[in-house]
Amino acid sequence: MTAFQTDFVTENDRAEWQELFNGYAEFYGVPMEDAIADTVWGWLLDPEHVLEGMLARDASNRAVGFVHVRACPRPLGGCDIGFLDDMFVSPDVRGTGAADALFEGLRKLAAEREWPAIRWITQHFNERGRAFYDRYTTGPSDFLMYQWKQG
Repeated sequence: MTAFQTDFVTENDRAEWQELFNGYAEFYGVPMEDAIADTVWGWLLDPEHVLEGMLARDASNRAVGFVHVRACPRPLGGCDIGFLDDMFVSPDVRGTGAADALFEGLRKLAAEREWPAIRWITQHFNERGRAFYDRYTTGPSDFLMYQWKQG
């Protein structure tokens, strides 16, 4: 196993982050436009925006994966929890510990922010991702996600 380090994105990470973000969009079959990537990148660097990004780096300091995470109110608990919006690991390093390093970074963040839980969703066809997530949980929650599109 290779050692990976994680940290929040910085201004200098744009090119590496965008390459990974484009791979993420491609995985989900979503055409990526520069304007969308510019918006998301702006959010990640804006300390007033709720979305934050972390990168996993390999021993040569190459960014090999990312997560986008945010605080999410949990009214029944009277607290915030973490919500993992996006996660992507470069295909050439999958299975080498990069995803585990990202989850360790999330665990530390949750402890620092006193989030009692982190939630996320994934698509049903993401079998490799689901197998990874099952290592950290007891499986999917008993909730269904709905999406109401306006217009």
